[in-house]
Amino acid sequence: MSSFLQSHFNSSAIPTIRSTRTFRRNPDLSPTKFQQDQQQDQQQQQQQAYYQQELHSASSIPGQRQVSSHKEIRQYAEQTLGSGSALAQAVKLPKGEDVNEWLAVHVVNFYNQLNMLYGTVTEFCSPSTCPRMIATQEYEYLWQDPMNRRKPPVSMSAPGYVEALMTWIQGFLDDDSVFPTKMGVPFPRQFPALVRTIMKRLFRVYAHMYCHHFDEINELGLQTHLNTSLKHFVLFCREFQLLSPKDYGPMDELVSRMLDDDGKSK
Repeated sequence: MSSFLQSHFNSSAIPTIRSTRTFRRNPDLSPTKFQQDQQQDQQQQQQQAYYQQELHSASSIPGQRQVSSHKEIRQYAEQTLGSGSALAQAVKLPKGEDVNEWLAVHVVNFYNQLNMLYGTVTEFCSPSTCPRMIATQEYEYLWQDPMNRRKPPVSMSAPGYVEALMTWIQGFLDDDSVFPTKMGVPFPRQFPALVRTIMKRLFRVYAHMYCHHFDEINELGLQTHLNTSLKHFVLFCREFQLLSPKDYGPMDELVSRMLDDDGKSK
């Protein structure tokens, strides 16, 4: 295992949920081998279809409303949720595929999706509008310095947390000993545990967007993109047991609705 992985990842790290918020766009993001391989796969093309449409440009919208009602979030999702059968099939491991390779492909995929989606609301997400990384008022996500595990987790603004999170993940994506780009190069032994940690933290991006940029997403016409992206994410996490119910926090009702909808469509 690389020194980068050893110094940046500890599966028994101090909990960073205080009682929650999340995320920032990387403008230098470029396609990786994982994305290219994914696009060549017929099954993945079905999975990717929903975000092939051009994302609308963000326009200035005055004001911001904090959303802390689970009922509001659930009703919002129900307006755009459709059958999850295609996505549920798309997340399944193809016959003969290496599970770590499949996990790696999807980490890159979700990282890129969230960069695009969060990028549409960055002008509304600033240290002044989002001074803490919270979802609803009952949950705050704290940042644990990956270079100093002895330091206690700290409260950060949402943009600051997102910037730190994306830089942390990008470091792994750029490390060939963690995310190999050559065939035959093995993944590190702790790779599945690392993926679980990455996915848990990426989920906080969705929680922040739903709970604090509800109106902006709706006004921009991106609700279908966001809903389908989240549904894809939670179906994948369920398929590979990457998150536990407690990781969903204030989004638990919405996630349950999405997973129940998938069950009914089978």
